[in-house]
Amino acid sequence: MNPRFVNIDRRTPLLLPVDLREWVPAGHIVHFIIDAVDSLDLGAAKVNQRGTGSEQYPPSLMLALLIYSYATGTFSSRRIEALTHDAVAVRYLCADRHPDHDSICAFRRNNHALLTSSFHQVLELAADSKILRFGQLTVSIDGTKILASASKHNANSHAHTVEHIQLASREIEQLIAKAEQADSTPLRDGLTIPGEIHRREDRIARLKEAQTVMEARAKQRLAEETAAYQAKLAEREKTTGRKPGGPPPQPPQDTGPKPTDQYNHTDPDSRIMPHRGGFEQCYNAQAAVDTETMLIVGEAVCTAANDKKQLVPTVAAISPAVGAVSNALIDSGFYSEEAVASVEAGGTGPTVYAAVGRDHHGRTVEQLEQHPDPVEPPATAPAKEKMRHRTRTEAGRKLYALRKQTVEPVFGIIKQVMGFRRFSLRGRAKVSLEWTLVTLSYNLKRLHRLGLRPACA
Repeated sequence: MNPRFVNIDRRTPLLLPVDLREWVPAGHIVHFIIDAVDSLDLGAAKVNQRGTGSEQYPPSLMLALLIYSYATGTFSSRRIEALTHDAVAVRYLCADRHPDHDSICAFRRNNHALLTSSFHQVLELAADSKILRFGQLTVSIDGTKILASASKHNANSHAHTVEHIQLASREIEQLIAKAEQADSTPLRDGLTIPGEIHRREDRIARLKEAQTVMEARAKQRLAEETAAYQAKLAEREKTTGRKPGGPPPQPPQDTGPKPTDQYNHTDPDSRIMPHRGGFEQCYNAQAAVDTETMLIVGEAVCTAANDKKQLVPTVAAISPAVGAVSNALIDSGFYSEEAVASVEAGGTGPTVYAAVGRDHHGRTVEQLEQHPDPVEPPATAPAKEKMRHRTRTEAGRKLYALRKQTVEPVFGIIKQVMGFRRFSLRGRAKVSLEWTLVTLSYNLKRLHRLGLRPACA
């Protein structure tokens, strides 16, 4: 008997209208994102209120398209436009319309307020549905380096900037002298002396702009170092009845920009940072994650290579939609006495649990044995000693153990599952906008996993 095969006919048109909903499974995340966006208040969206020109795509469509694309690993506006033709779920989301990449990019770039509002509203949805417990949260805080939309090879150090300005100036003098010689050797075809002089003058202007920025950063660094120096002096002066230990702090020197200070001509706000065993042009993205649901409840972006001064701004960025925070879990990179005191605010803010030392990997037999809680240090003990005691009690150890099993997996999901490893936008303001979009998309992806069923508006 001959085998029987399904008839594949690609030429005969469909006799009945197509319902795209039948082409997407019922539990698909695209249905969830559409319903979630329809339940949000999109009044913060920027639209053409005059109604002139071509018809606009509704904000609900554009926001849902961006969220779905980011949640499923597509970040380029051109690639998102292609998905409106290639992907069945996206064709369904767009109702078989095809926003062009310019419209997609402009909507993303111009709607920071909408993305921020949506971030808070999604957390409100989670709290209203009882998935996220309102108030008394324990959050894990950490930062991760994400590549900027710029190459480190397009960055100049201050020393090289000064050297290149001098080199271009000498070349301009040589070209002027060459122009004054009647019998000078002509330039290659297509090159002119005025054109070459103008090109070098433009280069000098760009390099001097970079030099000005690096000088401004050096002044800001000097101001921060001076404030830290004065704080150390004040701390030493508090010591009564005994001689301060160690040598006195040295005042910072106003030497201007360091020779190694960097300026990137593609994205001046980005910085050279340690990244995966090397150095790359990056931003430092911060997140505060609820330990129960693994939802991101606060997000921020900074240009500092380390997290030393990021505890206060990251706690301040936690959404008011989640209520009060009881505990904040941080690693040693965030810890400073001043930052912890500022966050705890004399007992009115969250209690901070921080590692103040580096523990070896693995546990010894002695660590496996049960021990009573260590004796609480006296009230006059240093802040670091009090923090060490806090994290070594039985309750403190159990609480602090939640840190790396919540915030670090979230960064892993964003980078590995969603595939977000490089910003598409440039400049700190736009990068902050894109990080808000990434965290918003992650939260909706997570809520879909947790079984949230939004009620459409």
